[in-house]
Amino acid sequence: MVPPRNVVKIAVQMRDAIPQLIQLDQAKPLAAVLKEVCDAWSLPHSERYALQFADGHRRYITENNRTEIKNGSILCLSTAPDLEAERLLRGLQSESCEGRREALQHLVLLAPDMTFTREVISRDGLQRLGSIIEDGDDLGEVLALALRAFLELMEHGVVSWETLSIPFVRKVVCYVNMNLMDASVQPLALGLLESVTLSSPALGQLVKSEVPLDRLLVHLQVMNQQLQTKAMALLTALLQGASAAERKHMLDYLWQRNLRQFIYKVGRTRPGRPFPAPLLVAHTHTRELAVLQNIIHSAVPLGDEMAHHLYVLQALTLGLLEPRMRTPLDPYSQEQREQLQALRQAAFEPEGESLGTGLSADRRRSLCAREFRKLGFSNSNPAQDLERVPPGLLALDNMLYFSRHAPSAYSRFVLENSSREDKHECPFARSSIQLTVLLCELLHVGEPCSETAQDFSPMFFGQDQSFHELFCVSIQLLNKTWKEMRATQEDFDKVTQVVREQLARTLALKPSSLELFRTKVNALTYGEVLRLRQTERLHQEGTLAPPILELREKLKPELMGLIRQQRLLRLCEGTLFRKISSRRRQDKLWFCCLSPNHKVLQYGDVEEGVGPPAPESLPEQLPVADIRALLTGKDCPHVREKGSGKQNKDVCELAFSVSYDHGEEEAYLNFVAPSKREFHLWTDGLSALLGSPMGSEQTRLDLEQLLTMETKLRLLELENVPIPEQPPPVPPPPTNFNFCYDCSITEP
Repeated sequence: MVPPRNVVKIAVQMRDAIPQLIQLDQAKPLAAVLKEVCDAWSLPHSERYALQFADGHRRYITENNRTEIKNGSILCLSTAPDLEAERLLRGLQSESCEGRREALQHLVLLAPDMTFTREVISRDGLQRLGSIIEDGDDLGEVLALALRAFLELMEHGVVSWETLSIPFVRKVVCYVNMNLMDASVQPLALGLLESVTLSSPALGQLVKSEVPLDRLLVHLQVMNQQLQTKAMALLTALLQGASAAERKHMLDYLWQRNLRQFIYKVGRTRPGRPFPAPLLVAHTHTRELAVLQNIIHSAVPLGDEMAHHLYVLQALTLGLLEPRMRTPLDPYSQEQREQLQALRQAAFEPEGESLGTGLSADRRRSLCAREFRKLGFSNSNPAQDLERVPPGLLALDNMLYFSRHAPSAYSRFVLENSSREDKHECPFARSSIQLTVLLCELLHVGEPCSETAQDFSPMFFGQDQSFHELFCVSIQLLNKTWKEMRATQEDFDKVTQVVREQLARTLALKPSSLELFRTKVNALTYGEVLRLRQTERLHQEGTLAPPILELREKLKPELMGLIRQQRLLRLCEGTLFRKISSRRRQDKLWFCCLSPNHKVLQYGDVEEGVGPPAPESLPEQLPVADIRALLTGKDCPHVREKGSGKQNKDVCELAFSVSYDHGEEEAYLNFVAPSKREFHLWTDGLSALLGSPMGSEQTRLDLEQLLTMETKLRLLELENVPIPEQPPPVPPPPTNFNFCYDCSITEP
C-alpha cells in the first residue's frame, strides 16, 4: 500500500540508543511527533527535547522548515534550543578555561542555526561574548572561538552592527594592530571590522582612524592566505565607505606604498636584513629568510573571496577616472588649450615651425586648424570633438599619454595616415575618442561595484598607469585592424566593432601581463575574428556536430555540381567588357559568351548603348579545346604591359586572360571584368570548362549558403530532437542464430 504523500520515512537517532525508523506525518504537530519519539525511548518531559538534522550545521527542526525533511532523512534527538543556549551561556562563566573553551566550541557549532541564535541573543549571549573579547585574558584559542561565535551570531541580522560599543570596536582594532599573537585571531578580528565598516558609517570612521593602512599592508604580505583575504576585505570596505576625495587620497597612498607590487610580484629578504617598509616582522618569529607572499601569482589557488576583493579594488581604482570621463573640454581653459597644442606639436612641430615662420596670425591659425584636421579631429576646433561626455577629458589624457610615452609610435601613426590620399586614412583623434569610450565600457569605469563579481584582470596590477597603457596597445591595434580591413571613413563604425570584439575576447582570457595581452590581441587578426564568428554561429545552429558535418560532406559534390552548372549558364548568357588601352580608358565595348554546347567562346565588338548581340552575330570564335590555361591578376599579359600605376592596381584585381593555341604560337584573350562578382563568375566558369577546381571566394560563399539551406531542409523532421555527438554503438552479433524461423518445417 502506498503511504500518503504527507508521510515520510525517516530515522531518528540518539546517543547510546538504538535508532528509530518512523513514518513522520507532516500534518501532525511537531510537539506530538517529539512526544512519540521520547515515549519510544522512555524519556519524560518531551518539551525538553528537539529534533535536529544529523548532517551539516545540525539545524533544529521547526514548524517552518520541517518540509525540508525527505524520505531517508536522518534526524537526531537533542536538547531543546532554549535549554542548550542556557547551558552553554553558563559554561561561558566557568572558572575553568577548559570549560569555557568547550562551551565556545559548541556555541560555534550551533550558531549558524537561527532558532538557536534567537535563544542565545534573548539571554544576553552577545554581551557575554563581548565581555570575553573585551577582557582579552586569553589571546589564543578561547579568544578566536569567542570572535567566531560573535560573528556567526551577528550574521543573522537579529541585532544591528550599529549597536556595538566604541570600546568593543577599539578592542578588536587592538587585536588587528597587535604583533605576535595566535594566527587564527587576526583574520576573525579583521572580518568583524569589515562587517562593522560596511554596516555602520559612524563606526566605520572609527575603524578607519584606528587601523593604519600600513598595518593592512603588513597583513597582505604574510604567508597566511586567510589573513591576506580578510585584510584585503577590510581594505576594500574602508575604500567603499570613504568619500571620493578620501578614496583618491587613500589609493594614491597605497600605490605609493607598493600595494600593486605586493599583489602582483614576489620578493625576498636576506637573512638578518629587515623587511622593506612598510613590511614588519609581525608574523614571523624569526628574521631568517622569508618570502613576501604574492597574491595573484601565489602557488596557492586564488579563492573566490580574494578574487571578489581584487575586483572591487580594480573597480574603485578605475573609478578615479570617472571625473575626467564626465568632464568636457573647456575651450577657455589655458591649460587644456596648451595640452592640445602639445599634442599637435608632438606630431607636426618641425613642419609647423618651418611653414609658420613669418606668417600672420590668421595664416598661423589656418595652419593649426589644418594640422588638427590631419591629426584626425572632425572639426578645425578640437574642443568641439572633446565636448562629448563620455569620454570628455579622459580621451585627451589618453592621447597625451600615448604621445609622451610612445612618441615614435604616435608620430608614425599620425604621419602615416595624414599623408594618405586614397580615403583610407585612419583618423587618430576620432579613433582615440571612440576607443576611450569603448575601453570605459569594457572595464565598467564609473559603474557601481557588484556584490558578487570576481571579474578582475591580473594585468591591471602589473603597471601603475594600467588604463593609459592599455589604451596605447589598443590604439595601435585599431590602426592595424584598419589596414587589415582596408577601411575608409565610411567603415569607421565597423572597425570599432571589430576592435571591441578583439579587446573583449582578449580581456576574457585574463592575460597575466600587458605584454601577454599585447601578444594575444595582435594575434587576433580581422580574419581570425571572422573565423571565430562563423564558428560560433555554426555552434549555435548545431551544424558542427559530427553527424551534421558528415552530412555536409556528402552534400558537397552535388552542390558543387549545381554551382558549376550555374557558372556555365552565366557564361552562356555572356557579358559586356570594356576595352582598356595603355593610355586611357576607352568607351568601346566588346561582348563575349559561351556557346550553348559549351564548345566555343564567341566574342566581338559592340556599340555603346546597344544591348547584348545574338551569339551567332559575333564574328570571332575561340574553341574551348584550344585553351591552354587561365591566368589572373599580375600573370595576365595586359597587366604586365601597363606597369604598376595606381589605376592599374584596380585593373589588376579584375583582370584575367585565357591562353590558347593560335597556329604554332601561343595567343591570349584578355578580359577586365566590370565587377568583382563578374570576375569570380567568369574565372569559375572557365575553370569548370578546363576541368580545374573553382576556388573563388564567391564559390565558397555560394557553397556555404547552399549547404546551410540544404542541411536545414534535411533536418526539418528532427526539430527539437537532440543529435548525439557520436553514433550509438553497434551491438555484438548473437552467439547463435537459432532464433531464426525455418520456413521449411511444417507445423502438424
